[in-house]
Amino acid sequence: MIRKRRLGNTSLELSELGYGCAAIGGMYRSVNRAEATEALTAAWEAGIRYFDTAPGYGVGISERIVGDFLRDIRPDDYVLSTKVGKLLKPAKSAATGPMPFEITFDYSYDGIMRSYEFSLARLGLARIDLLLVDDLDPQTLGLLEYRRHFPKFLDSGIKAMEELRSSGDIAAFGLGVSDVGACIDIMQRVKLDCLLINGRYTLLDRTVGTRVLGMCRQSATPLIVGSLFNSGTLVRPTGNMDEIDFIANRAREVAASAGVDIASAATQFPLRDELVTSAILGSARPSRIRAAIAGLSDTIPETVWTQFSSSAKN
Repeated sequence: MIRKRRLGNTSLELSELGYGCAAIGGMYRSVNRAEATEALTAAWEAGIRYFDTAPGYGVGISERIVGDFLRDIRPDDYVLSTKVGKLLKPAKSAATGPMPFEITFDYSYDGIMRSYEFSLARLGLARIDLLLVDDLDPQTLGLLEYRRHFPKFLDSGIKAMEELRSSGDIAAFGLGVSDVGACIDIMQRVKLDCLLINGRYTLLDRTVGTRVLGMCRQSATPLIVGSLFNSGTLVRPTGNMDEIDFIANRAREVAASAGVDIASAATQFPLRDELVTSAILGSARPSRIRAAIAGLSDTIPETVWTQFSSSAKN
C-alpha cells in the first residue's frame, strides 16, 4: 500500500510515490495514447495519487493525456502538479514533435499567468494543485539567459505565484530543476512551498548537498525527488564509463553482493529522509511501475545503505 505524506505546511497530501508524466509525452521514446493510458492506469491501480506533468513534456501532449485520464475522477482524490515558465507557441516551421508547437521561456508575471491558463485549457481540468517553476537554471537556459530570466522571476514572476496561491487557484508553488546552484539562488530570496529536484538526491547522486538540504530543513521546505534512476543509468549500463556510470556499476555490485534489487533500493532511498514528501516514478511501462511499487516493501539492511552511500556522488 502506498502511503501519503503531507507536503510541508500546505493542505496537500501526496502519495509517497508519484507518477511523472514526461514519458507519456514521448520524451524518451515514442508512446501512443493507448500505451500512455495503460501506464496511467497501472499507476492509479497501484495506489499512486500524485501526478506531475509539464507543458514541455511532448510540447503539450502529456498535459492533454493526463487531463483526459483524470477528468472523470474526483479532484479531491488526487494531487496534480504542472509547470510554468515555458510557453507553447505555434511552430514557425514544420512541426517535428507530436504537437505543432515550439517552446519559449517566460518567467515574468504575465508569462506565468499565461502558462497557468494555457495548462488548464490543455488539461481540460478546473484545478491545478501545485505549480512548479520549470528549469529556471543555467543548465537548461545557459548562463546568459539564466541571468536575464532570473531577475524577471524575482521582480514579477513570484508575484504571480503568490497571487494564484492566495486566491485559492493553486494550493502551493515551488521550483522544479536539476541544478543545485539555482536552488540556492532562489531559496536565498524566495520562500517556496516545496522543491522538486531531479536526479540530485538519488542512490547514485547526492549532489543536492548538505547546503540545500540544510536550507530546506531550516525553512521547512519539503522535497519532491525525480529521476530516481538517473535517466536509466542505474539499471541500464551506457558503456560511457564516465563518473556516474562508474558509480552505477559500483551500486549494482553492492546490490548483487547483498542480494538486493537495485531498483527497489533506488525507489526507497529518497523516502528514507523525512524531508522528502514524494519520489516520482517516470516509466511508461506498466510492468516497471508495478515492480517499483512492489519494491517499496523490500527489506534492505542498514549496512547495505551504508555501502551505497560510500560510493555515491556527493
